[in-house]
Amino acid sequence: MSKRGGIKGGGFGRGLSMSLAGLRAGGAFALDGAWQRLRGDDGERLDSPFARREARRFVAELGRLKGTYVKIGQMLALLGEHFLPPALTEALHELEAGTEPLPWSEIEPMLREELGAHYPALDIEPQALAAASLAQVHRATIRSSGEQIVLKVQYPGLARVIDADFDAVVRMLLMARWVQAGRDLDDWLASMREQLHHEIDYQREADMMQEMARLTEEINSRAEMAVRYRVPRLYSDYSSGTVLAMEYIDGCLVTRAEVSQLSQKRRNALAEAMLELLFYELYDWGLLQTDPNFGNYLIRLSEQNGDELVLLDFGSVLCPEQEFLLHLGNVISAGMVADEEALIEGLVGLGCLRSDSSAAAQQSFAEFCQQLLEPLQEPGDLPPQYLNAEGEYRWGQSQLMRRVGKQAAESAAMRDFTTPSRDFALIARKLTGVFTFIAVLNAEFNAHAAVQRHIENWLAAE
Repeated sequence: MSKRGGIKGGGFGRGLSMSLAGLRAGGAFALDGAWQRLRGDDGERLDSPFARREARRFVAELGRLKGTYVKIGQMLALLGEHFLPPALTEALHELEAGTEPLPWSEIEPMLREELGAHYPALDIEPQALAAASLAQVHRATIRSSGEQIVLKVQYPGLARVIDADFDAVVRMLLMARWVQAGRDLDDWLASMREQLHHEIDYQREADMMQEMARLTEEINSRAEMAVRYRVPRLYSDYSSGTVLAMEYIDGCLVTRAEVSQLSQKRRNALAEAMLELLFYELYDWGLLQTDPNFGNYLIRLSEQNGDELVLLDFGSVLCPEQEFLLHLGNVISAGMVADEEALIEGLVGLGCLRSDSSAAAQQSFAEFCQQLLEPLQEPGDLPPQYLNAEGEYRWGQSQLMRRVGKQAAESAAMRDFTTPSRDFALIARKLTGVFTFIAVLNAEFNAHAAVQRHIENWLAAE
């Protein structure tokens, strides 16, 4: 087996490693619980030093096994905070996304087989541009035209082990007593498994990419766009079930120094484009790219032709049901005007609150949503301490995510708090990712008017 960090062979051995990790953690928690009771504490605590140590061990085991286990760990970090203890989610957030690529000697035969007669048409660079848990990327040149493309190559054998690996992680979580079996957990795990399969369904990703390209091109045709959206062109001739070929686009991440050194006006325009994209996705298109990773967006800087926001990776696009979108739209509308009654009604419709939840639980979760939607409020309702001299919201100085995280923890601790649906959790995570992107840009602008326009158009269409 290669050193890379790819799919380690032997499903039995991989599953056994996870089972042993689960048994070890479960034993540590049992000892920890007994120790807590001897001290007079209330039973087991899953945020104790024992738990944190075992969480780090578990994450280290995921990292050692690599491949699908790393991706599953990243998904748990993204979505598991609603049913996993803080010690584990904190450790999972430290799981490294990057890995060593497979050597060209293992990738090249697969590419030949997948691309068939089209393979000789490409001059492919053997050195990977990037490698992640499920795929690696190679740059290539189309010999006849000189066009630069990239090939996203899925690791060999991935589809054969993905379900077995997912089941192994779930068994470990149960044996370690990090989760308790039940209908809510089953629903969440089924949703996560579905999303994991979407990540390796390259035909679906290609379809989503082409649809997003069509939709963004319609937006770009509007003359008032200060920042244009760009989706890489798909090259179907060089794509297959495990290879995705797309246009090579050079750009920089939002965290790069050249972005932070832009004028306030250009940074504001990029931030507004990112926020508008979110509400186009929610209100106009019904398609939402749910992974807020900064690496899924590039910025192409051009003072002469206008800056571009490049959208990458469409493996985690969500297509919510219309009823869900209706309730979500009502929640956002109510949160923007602090209509607590309508907000609670929408949250019940989304399944985040029960209709018989206590008044305290309802108020706590409503306050969380209102705080999360703080930047979208009318200018006169924005907290004055976070405004600049012109009355514009200072996203970077607001520390919104820190305040929201504290409120979310208080809400989740309520006895009759209901675990939110996967769709809501994904959208809440996307919203926090977008807001963080804007905060990194240190943007200063008020968002209410733009968002209200989307809501009014959506209500008119309904």
